[in-house]
Amino acid sequence: MSLADILEPLQRPLFTVLDTPVSWTEFLGFGSGALCVWLVARQHIANWPIGIANNVLFILLFAQAGLYADAGLQVVFITLAGYGWWTWTHGGGPGSGALPVRRTTRTEWTWLIAAGAVGTFGLTLLLERATDSTVPFWDALTTALSLMATYGQCRKRLESWWLWIAADVVYVPLYLYKELYLTSLLYVGFMTLCVIGLRSWSRDLAVRRPHTVEVSA
Repeated sequence: MSLADILEPLQRPLFTVLDTPVSWTEFLGFGSGALCVWLVARQHIANWPIGIANNVLFILLFAQAGLYADAGLQVVFITLAGYGWWTWTHGGGPGSGALPVRRTTRTEWTWLIAAGAVGTFGLTLLLERATDSTVPFWDALTTALSLMATYGQCRKRLESWWLWIAADVVYVPLYLYKELYLTSLLYVGFMTLCVIGLRSWSRDLAVRRPHTVEVSA
């Protein structure tokens, strides 16, 4: 039995939205993605394995839709998930088993913006010349923003939520254009969860600040 035969059931239509079939892959991606973001907002370690499962489903979905950069991005996400899983449990430094929420430093912003700009430009050229992508720039831009946000999430940087919101603002119309209606709806939900996550992490940071000042004094 070939890999295509094994994956074929996941590509079968489950129901239709606006006369467009929604596959098992898209439906399962919807559920696992929403659960993952909710767990991140709660700083729950289970977000990482759930996120890896979500990435595998989205590799299949995006490759099928011709969103090649987004499909390749999922492979990077799986690697980063392993890193994030480790830092959330071991990256708090001496005497701390958990990584605390912090703000993104000026140096990190400089590197993130530079890497995001270079990545968007390079991926746009690659998609234009090596694939049949109909949305090379937008595919590249969302890929770059997502990678920037994922780095911040791995390090528990508060501003990673703003980067996710910026990416989702582009993702929603992009997936509508590609007729991935359920996935587009998922990303509307992601934006709501990102706002919840931003508020939750902001409260956590505010609670920690007085204690940090007291200890350092």
